[in-house]
Amino acid sequence: MAFIIKDKKLIIEEIRYLSLNSRFNELKKYTQHGNTSVYEHCVNVACLSLWICEKTGIKVNKYSLVKGALLHDYFLYDWHVPDKTHMLHGFTHPKVAFKNASQVFKLNDREKDIITKHMFPLTPVPPHFKESWIVTISDKICSVMEILHLKYRLL
Repeated sequence: MAFIIKDKKLIIEEIRYLSLNSRFNELKKYTQHGNTSVYEHCVNVACLSLWICEKTGIKVNKYSLVKGALLHDYFLYDWHVPDKTHMLHGFTHPKVAFKNASQVFKLNDREKDIITKHMFPLTPVPPHFKESWIVTISDKICSVMEILHLKYRLL
């Protein structure tokens, strides 16, 4: 299955920027779901989020949507390796990702909300912005597709 994204250049430019200015490429070392790396997962979530906005006509801050989606799992560890610091990974990794991202980048309110609330309802406070809801939904869709090893191409 392939999704055609009109504003693909925005995602490619943001990936380039994050790769040059942070540890973003390290996400390639860590597995997220199935055979998908955390890096691939974050790119997939950004692409699907943008595709949803393009297909539905939902007006969003596309820059914040993409940046937040790419950094939503910027936790920089292998959550599959048993370790007391990430035992409750599903509940705690949004705060870790936010801490890591905010140490490197100036994040606006939308980007902060996307990163910290993308695991709703595991994180009890629901997303506040449209961008956050879209990334939250895209994250769940991509996760299920990765767990079930369903092939799709987003970028």
